Amino acid sequence: MNPVALRIETMEPLRQSALIAVVIPCYKVRQHVLDVIAAIGNEVHAIYCVDDACPEQSGDYIEKHCEDPRAKVLRHGQNQGVGGAMLTGYRRAIDDGMTIIVKIDGDGQMDPRLLPMFVAPILKGEADYAKGNRFWDLGQIRQMPTIRRFGNVGLSFLAKASTGYWDVFDPTNGYTAIHADVAAHLPAESISKRYFFETDILLRLNVMRAAVVDVPMDAKYGDETSGLSVSKVIGEFAVKHARNLCKRIVYSYYLRDLSIASLELIAALLLLGGGLLFGGWHWAIALRTGMPTPVGTVVMPAIALVSGLQFLLAFLGYDIASVPRRALHPLLQSRGLVNSNRNIR
Repeated sequence: MNPVALRIETMEPLRQSALIAVVIPCYKVRQHVLDVIAAIGNEVHAIYCVDDACPEQSGDYIEKHCEDPRAKVLRHGQNQGVGGAMLTGYRRAIDDGMTIIVKIDGDGQMDPRLLPMFVAPILKGEADYAKGNRFWDLGQIRQMPTIRRFGNVGLSFLAKASTGYWDVFDPTNGYTAIHADVAAHLPAESISKRYFFETDILLRLNVMRAAVVDVPMDAKYGDETSGLSVSKVIGEFAVKHARNLCKRIVYSYYLRDLSIASLELIAALLLLGGGLLFGGWHWAIALRTGMPTPVGTVVMPAIALVSGLQFLLAFLGYDIASVPRRALHPLLQSRGLVNSNRNIR
């Protein structure tokens, strides 16, 4: 992969076929943000730098020292987190008529030269949302700090279940691109505004049945400091993943649709729960009384547990096969829904 050659080959077609915007959340990134802006290619039409109540006054610094006419500073009076900054950038890009909105962090870990790789599948109508995956090259993974490496692997497995995108990895990767028509329909009031933003937005996209693709990339790790401590947030993220899993199941399998998988999940929960309760109750009685448990009493919960597990596996197979594959934004455009119901406001 040669990002320089890729940019030369795709820069002009991208610029001619779409209005591309970059949103840079700015919070304690003063040391690197000007270099990030300078590395953004001519295929990008607008750069929105969101000063999220930065204690380093990133917005003032950019306005004073950045000579790129595409750069526009947006300001928050109070810190809203990376999610809040992105939603502000989304709103402005949508209002300005942008086609695709790309998120690039201001700390220098994301190579702006890779931007065409994120935009291309959306322009081709293959996806509505593209996100980076730093785990595609096993050799490059060694550059990632060890605790961040294992933390991201664990969070990725949790995210697969909670978001329903079983074929994507590295959910905390913030290098993303989204079609503006899809972004306009996001329920902004429901999306997490802090570090869970990247994962939470995947849940909302799944409920919308938007197509998501992974983009192979390498991360750069230098002297920048990450604001996300995996060891501190993994417990909080686990709770939020469990909450999102319940939401997704209810939305997708009982409110919007009722399929064979909906019945399989009910059967699995009843059989597994009943088997555990019945078997556990009689096991406790046997321990307390010292009397042997009848064979039938042992066999019944065993059959319930095995059957429940089979129903659960059948449900998971259906869920994995149901990952959205068809891009949503062409459908929104064809049905005239682009300018209506813009929930992100």
